[in-house]
Amino acid sequence: MGIVAETGAGGAASLRPASVVDGVYDSIYERIMSLEIAPGARIPIDVIARDLNVSQTPVREALSRLEREGLVRKAHLIGYSASPQLSRKEFEDLFAFRLLLEPECARLATLNLTPDSLRQLEEAAADMGHGEAPVDRTSRYSRFARADAHFHDAILKIAGNAVVRHALADQHVHLHLFRLMFHTRVTQEALEEHENLLAAFRAGDAAAAETAMREHISRSRDRLMLAFE
Repeated sequence: MGIVAETGAGGAASLRPASVVDGVYDSIYERIMSLEIAPGARIPIDVIARDLNVSQTPVREALSRLEREGLVRKAHLIGYSASPQLSRKEFEDLFAFRLLLEPECARLATLNLTPDSLRQLEEAAADMGHGEAPVDRTSRYSRFARADAHFHDAILKIAGNAVVRHALADQHVHLHLFRLMFHTRVTQEALEEHENLLAAFRAGDAAAAETAMREHISRSRDRLMLAFE
């Protein structure tokens, strides 16, 4: 969802997106993902509303959406704040969980692939590498996190195990992991590893897909582990 900036009578930047709530959501989301809003920092509704030149209602709705995704928290009498980063233990547990599930799902997805579902995976991968051209690095990185989550979810959907898919979706894995490190290396190497996955899918090689997914997750863990050093 794009945001169009305008300048109001008072000189303040205002939003004119297709949906004001979507525009406010995108703006706060990008600030959280890029760490412009630091983990644990308060997110005052009135300040955000004034900054974006909107009423407080769309800000509340946007924050409610972000709360459901685990990116913000709401405390009684305090209000909203950015969720804390994953601890190292949470990080390690999350990757152990992924390694148990996602390689097997890649194998199953290969067995279930149809020309149409393979095309969908190709499009999801292309969306990460290209897609719309965001105006700045922050937008590109934040958008990549969403696209990466969509690509992995598409594989889980094709694999056909709804329990596994929902379990991983509930963790909001990619949003929390990408928030650990705002760095282009994370995206470039992930794109290369996704291409290895796609090569296995195209070849109909289930064992290779399982291996490629395991290597991708393991390398992602190693890259992001630097956030704790």
